[in-house]
Amino acid sequence: MIEVEQLTKRYGRTLAVDDISFTIEEGEVIGFLGPNGAGKSTVMNILTGCISASAGRAKINGIDILEDPSAVKKMIGYLPENPPLYVEMTPREYLSTVCDLKGVSRDQRKMKIERIMEKVGITHVSRRLIRNLSKGYRQRVGLAQAMIGDPDILILDEPTVGLDPGQIIGIRNLIADLGKKHTVVLSSHILSEVQAVCQRVMIISKGKIIASDRPEDLSRHLFGGNRLFITAAAAREQAESTVSKLTGIIDYKIEAGEEHDTVNVYFNADDDRDIRRDVFNAFAEAGTPLLMMRPIDMSLEEIFLDLTRSEVEL
Repeated sequence: MIEVEQLTKRYGRTLAVDDISFTIEEGEVIGFLGPNGAGKSTVMNILTGCISASAGRAKINGIDILEDPSAVKKMIGYLPENPPLYVEMTPREYLSTVCDLKGVSRDQRKMKIERIMEKVGITHVSRRLIRNLSKGYRQRVGLAQAMIGDPDILILDEPTVGLDPGQIIGIRNLIADLGKKHTVVLSSHILSEVQAVCQRVMIISKGKIIASDRPEDLSRHLFGGNRLFITAAAAREQAESTVSKLTGIIDYKIEAGEEHDTVNVYFNADDDRDIRRDVFNAFAEAGTPLLMMRPIDMSLEEIFLDLTRSEVEL
C-alpha cells in the first residue's frame, strides 16, 4: 500500500528526514510518533504530495508520488494539524467545494456528503457557519474533507490537538471505526490515544525511524526480556528457594508484600521464553499459592521517552 525507500529531505543544511525506509500494508492503522522537529510532518507532507523529497522515493499502490502525483492524491485523504477550513462557509458548502476539487461527480455528491457527515457526526451542524463551531466540530469537518472521494488511505496529523477529553474520545472512536475500511496513518502526541487505536507504532527521532513494532511488543523487542510480577503467600526464604530452581531467568528481585506473610517477586526472563506456567507450577509444588501474576510492560510513554530522550532534552 505505502512503500518508502531511502527517503531524504533537506532544508538547506538541515537534514529533516535521513534516509528512511518502511512499508505500510493495506488495512493497517499506524501510529507515527516523534518529538517536535523529528520529521513526522515532513514525511506526511511528502506522502501526500505537498512537498517533494530531496532523495529516495515514496509509492502509493505501486505509483511513485513524483511520477504521477494526481493519481496518488486521489488515493489519499489528508487532515493536516491545522485543517484548511473556509470559516465563512457552512460544513455542507465546504464539503461541496472539496468535492469540486476532488472531482466527485455531481450526481453522487449529495449522497456522499450526507453519508460522510453522518459518519463524523456533523449532520446537525451542517448549516451553521464553520467559524461558529467548536474546535471539536471543526476537527470533524476537517476529517470529513479528508474522507471526500473515498480514499484508500487516511493520513491524520494531530487530529485531536486542542480538544478536550470528551472530544478526544469521540475522535479516537471515529478513527478506530475508520480503520476498519481504510489504511490510517496517525500522528499524535497523545500516546494513550495511539496505543488505543493503532496496530503498529513507528517512532522517528532526528529524521530516522528508530523503532517499528506492535505497541505491546515494543518493550520486549527493544529492551529485551519478558518481565513478570507475582505476589505469593510465602516467606522470603521459601520464595528464594522456589525461584532458584527455575530456568530461563535472567534476574529477579524479592521484596516483602503489602499483606502479612506474602512476598512480591519481579522476574526478568529470556525474551523468547514464557515463564508463567513454570512459575505457577513451581510455587504450587512448593505449597505457596500465587495471589497475583501479571506481566510488566513499559507504557508507550516510557518507551517513547527512553528512545527519544536525547532529542526531548534539547
